[in-house]
Amino acid sequence: MKIANYIQDLLYRYECVILPGFGAFLSQKEPAYIDKESEVLHPPKKVVSFNSQLKKNDGLLANYIAATQNVSYSTAVNKITEFVGKLENSFKEEGKVELENIGRFYYAEEKLQFEPVEKVNYLTDSFGLENVKASAISREVYKKQVEELEEKAPIHFTPERRKSPSYLKYAALGLIALGISGFAGLNIYSSQVSQHNIAEQQQAQEQLQEQIQQATFIIDNPLPAVTFNVAKQTGNYHIVAGAFRVEDNAKTKVAELRKEGFKAHLLGENKYGLHQVVYASHEKRRDAINMLRKVKSSNEGAWLLVQEL
Repeated sequence: MKIANYIQDLLYRYECVILPGFGAFLSQKEPAYIDKESEVLHPPKKVVSFNSQLKKNDGLLANYIAATQNVSYSTAVNKITEFVGKLENSFKEEGKVELENIGRFYYAEEKLQFEPVEKVNYLTDSFGLENVKASAISREVYKKQVEELEEKAPIHFTPERRKSPSYLKYAALGLIALGISGFAGLNIYSSQVSQHNIAEQQQAQEQLQEQIQQATFIIDNPLPAVTFNVAKQTGNYHIVAGAFRVEDNAKTKVAELRKEGFKAHLLGENKYGLHQVVYASHEKRRDAINMLRKVKSSNEGAWLLVQEL
């Protein structure tokens, strides 16, 4: 019966599918659960039920049939009516009706009963999930085994066994007394050593201060003053050669660039914590761009940094 297939398709998408003139198939989500008797874990699913009171056509099934078979809406309604008539005839002749992959209808105590098919899960989120064997975890096995062993071989502690000879008590007290006295003596010795070290250190510092105050430094032939003329680089246009996380690596790069003839220097640490190395700094943008073009031939990663005025 194709109508049953259309109902099945709609049950995957909707929670209520009405078969006009017969009743409504309702689906409700059910969470995963464990059957303790069979020890089987069942995934989440949609449980299908039937309500014979909802018979009025809501258009859902008819529109779906019309769109699927490419027929008119009235033609789809007529096909549904024919299908319902066949169901009623089956009830009269056999007293039951079975819709494939949906469920079975039968009368019991003059009431229409519906028994859904358990093997089909209409919950799309659980597609591909099957029942899993889930045996119970025995957490008390080892505890019970220990209890059984204790029952078979109990251990008795008698007062006589717990008593220790009196001379052992006195020996223990003597050892404790010796330990306390030794500890106290050690503390006294350590205190004396610390005081001695402090006194010697103070004396040595006093002698050193006295020698410094008495010392006189005389230089007969003073060295002539040496003057270095270093051209300070200025400008807000910087040709950046690279940025380094470790400052020593940045300094090494500066030394390499200076050997190559560049006026390289460290620009400082940027907001990312990297030490920037520049080939040179310029006051004019045109000069900086011309130099950037030159260094690009040997360093594609070089770029122009413009600092705000």
